[in-house]
Amino acid sequence: MHELSIAMSIVETAQEEAAKRGLKVSAVHLRLGALSGVVKDALLFSYEMAAQDTPLQGSKLVIEELPVIVFCPQCRQRRALPSVQSFTCPECGAPTGDILQGKELEVFALEVPE
Repeated sequence: MHELSIAMSIVETAQEEAAKRGLKVSAVHLRLGALSGVVKDALLFSYEMAAQDTPLQGSKLVIEELPVIVFCPQCRQRRALPSVQSFTCPECGAPTGDILQGKELEVFALEVPE
């Protein structure tokens, strides 16, 4: 399960940033693309394990799931794919491999208690 190594990396990165700023972290916010190859539930479970016995113990991982967005060469528009099974424009049916969003795996915010 590679989600555990990803969770450990997230915890380590968040810990380093929190230590630099002298903060306690209550939540880590992550963007997760549909094509990232990461299983959300496995990552959530792994995060709890990775955070044990660290300053992030008790914090939560908040995941924003991102759909796959492609650029359709026919329509000349950004389109969200309804499924990752077919890389064709949902409007005109033109095939496309120009992926604009959906591969993300990024920590974008640390939440601190009030």
